[in-house]
Amino acid sequence: MNITRRAFNAALSLAGLAAVAGVSPWQLIGDANAQTLEEINQAGALGDMALGSKDASVTIIEYASMTCPHCAAFTKDVFPELKKTYIDTGKVRFIFREFPLDQVALAASALARCVAKDDAPKFFAIIDILFKQQNDLASDALGTINRVGKQAGFSEQMIKDCVQGDPAIQKGILDVREHAYKTLKVNSTPFFFVNGTPVKGETSFDAFEKLIKPLLKS
Repeated sequence: MNITRRAFNAALSLAGLAAVAGVSPWQLIGDANAQTLEEINQAGALGDMALGSKDASVTIIEYASMTCPHCAAFTKDVFPELKKTYIDTGKVRFIFREFPLDQVALAASALARCVAKDDAPKFFAIIDILFKQQNDLASDALGTINRVGKQAGFSEQMIKDCVQGDPAIQKGILDVREHAYKTLKVNSTPFFFVNGTPVKGETSFDAFEKLIKPLLKS
């Protein structure tokens, strides 16, 4: 079964969508203790896409939408330095979780999952490409998704089967989104958890570093 516009909107309504992408930079949420670490660390049926050592002292979880400009800015301006300084050195484990704000974001996320399968570096490479082509996604979603999919070696039929014909992928993404909204109180993108502490909005490298360094010392 395909996820139609009505079904997608129903799923978002069920989750109580009230999200506006990237409301404010570097805002710590007041009810930081409202969720348990077990709830925060719970991966969806599709599994987590993560980079960095499983033994890292710090785990950062990002919830992002492929159509969120603040998410794209974080991926372009902050993530490379974060990866170089903390993820590649084994100090931080970084997990990306999908939080689609619309049907285009859902389709783009599904494509990244299908292309990457269980290959996390490939997944991060695909979402980086999609974020860089976010303006094209906005003006020609189908054309952009087809182009990126073909560049990754998929045929147009394979892309269609993934984006429109694989309910397990779509449901897996939407289930993660619903858990994040209902249980973890994620209500905008990007939204981060740093060792369980919620951080809302587009955040600078320096701001992340101020959170990370004390955790490494402890």
